[in-house]
Amino acid sequence: MAYWLFKSEPETWGWDDQVKKGAPEEWSGVRNYQARNNMREMKLGELGFFYHSVKEKAVVGIVKVAALAHPDSTTDDPRWECVDIEAVRPFGRPVTLDEIKAHPELGKMVLVNNSRLSVQPVSEKEWKIICGLGGVAP
Repeated sequence: MAYWLFKSEPETWGWDDQVKKGAPEEWSGVRNYQARNNMREMKLGELGFFYHSVKEKAVVGIVKVAALAHPDSTTDDPRWECVDIEAVRPFGRPVTLDEIKAHPELGKMVLVNNSRLSVQPVSEKEWKIICGLGGVAP
């Protein structure tokens, strides 16, 4: 199983919005080829971190892929696709970017080295460490 990280500005769409939705939500509006290609690689049921960007800069919950890559409904441009995700569970406490950067075993994480990429892979080792820091079982 692969693991992922989905970044969102909480003022636009935050963890609380994802939870309140109570159903899968299209991860739309991504206009970066690498992020789109990452979504094309996803399989149903794979898990991802929900990351609040901008001010908070923290992993706040876990989501799962609920629909494979499909045309993004926010554009007529066929180049852009997205997946649907749904909330699985919140973290016991947010894990901040500063904590992630300070952890010696997370130095090669995409989030640390390419913080602008909105949809990115997470290794199994990184997944387990961050889940532990957030107070949830991996």
